Amino acid sequence: MQKRLSLEGNIVLSLSFFDLDEGEVLTKETKKLLDDIYKRKIDMSDEIYVINKGGYIGESTRSEIEYAKKKNKIVNYMEN
Repeated sequence: MQKRLSLEGNIVLSLSFFDLDEGEVLTKETKKLLDDIYKRKIDMSDEIYVINKGGYIGESTRSEIEYAKKKNKIVNYMEN
């Protein structure tokens, strides 16, 4: 998806990472740091593109969607 969006002339700001390594746990501080980074990325964006794998949207993603809507950003979804 990033490749297609980039080749369409979009600047793509992606997640810092998608999955945790086996046994890896995020501390509250790290989670807050990442949440803040994602919100700054939303601030820099015209729209956000939510990859909704398996119909699941977690608490952090839901929070980011609401943040984007409050900032009048376009929210698109890719469900797979």
